[in-house]
Amino acid sequence: MLKLPRTIRLDPSDTFVFERAAEPGEWAVSGVFVFWNQDPADLAQKQRVALRSGFLGIESLGWSTLAIVTEATEAERQAAVDRLAAQLLEKFGAPDLKVARGAAEEEVAFAASLCDHPAQTLLAVQRSIEDGEIRERFRTLKAREAAGDADRLHAHASAFTFHEIEGDDEPAEEVDLLGLMGTEQKTGNRK
Repeated sequence: MLKLPRTIRLDPSDTFVFERAAEPGEWAVSGVFVFWNQDPADLAQKQRVALRSGFLGIESLGWSTLAIVTEATEAERQAAVDRLAAQLLEKFGAPDLKVARGAAEEEVAFAASLCDHPAQTLLAVQRSIEDGEIRERFRTLKAREAAGDADRLHAHASAFTFHEIEGDDEPAEEVDLLGLMGTEQKTGNRK
């Protein structure tokens, strides 16, 4: 079955860090084309965040920190290509529908290539400027192996869980950043 990335919002942070946040559930592409022929030094702070770590929602042209691998039909893939082609023509100045459609086909095909993982796998992107070129690195985020079956089913439902503890024996707050980084797995590199 065909798989494509969709935007996902695990918490409200995308609405704060991006100029425009994608709506959850939109078909997504890398979106790096938005920044072609732009000097990153001239970008506003929220645009720089999108450049560094955003997936572009095809419908809203908003950004999402994460995308989720989702099964799709050929009709849904075709609709995503059609919508992106229309956006490229209307909002990005593509010279005609044929050129816009070709670019949209390429973007959606690249997005599909990122989804060679089980459905419900989370995807993240990190971009950098190296030798004057934008480089993209993609990672998958997976639930911890130690999680029980019930925890694994809800691993992507919430980024954080909170537990109320009664009494004086409350544990100190600790965040294992290195452990969190260990949940990432490199999946690709695009120039």
